[in-house]
Parts: sequence; structure tokens; C-alpha cells
Amino acid sequence: MEVIEIISNFVNKDNNVVEVEFRMRGDSEDVVRIDTIEFEYLQDFGYGDNFLTTDLFEDLDDDWDLGFDENDDDFFIDEDDLILFLNEYYLVYEDKLPGAEYR
Repeated sequence: MEVIEIISNFVNKDNNVVEVEFRMRGDSEDVVRIDTIEFEYLQDFGYGDNFLTTDLFEDLDDDWDLGFDENDDDFFIDEDDLILFLNEYYLVYEDKLPGAEYR
């Protein structure tokens, strides 16, 4: 099975977790899979440095409303990198693959 779409993700290094909703090849449009993964796994797989802090966009936020709170300590990752990570992660940890939830 292969992760093909990220529906949403939230990365919080302070809590050391990544919360992600995704679909896998073969899942129908009304199926979503939800997982919370400890940040250390991303670092173990070499993806820990792929995160950007939202304060990187602080100057842009003055000109455009990017939706970042000035006290926001959250991080985000490129969805393509997140898909790569999830595919590697679930290849190694098949038993951690969440079941399908219908919406």
C-alpha cells in the first residue's frame, strides 16, 4: 500500500508529534486514515531537517495575511516529503498503519 494524498497535517515540535490525515492507493474518496506520529521517527528517517518554522514567513505576513499567529511555534513540512516519509515509515512499521475511517 502507498500513501498518495495528504488531506491535512499538523506538526508541533513542542509536543514532539506530527498529526496527519491521508489516503492510500486503493482507498475510496470517502475514506481517511488518521495517525499521530512521534517526531523522533521523522528524525530517525532523516526528515527532521525538512521542517520550516512559521516565523520564517514573519516579514511576508505583514504584507499578506498568511494566517500565522505571531506567537505560533508550529512547523510544517512539504507534503511531498511527508508522503515519502509516511511510505517509508509504514514499510518499516506495518503494524502502525491506521485503519480506514469513513467520512
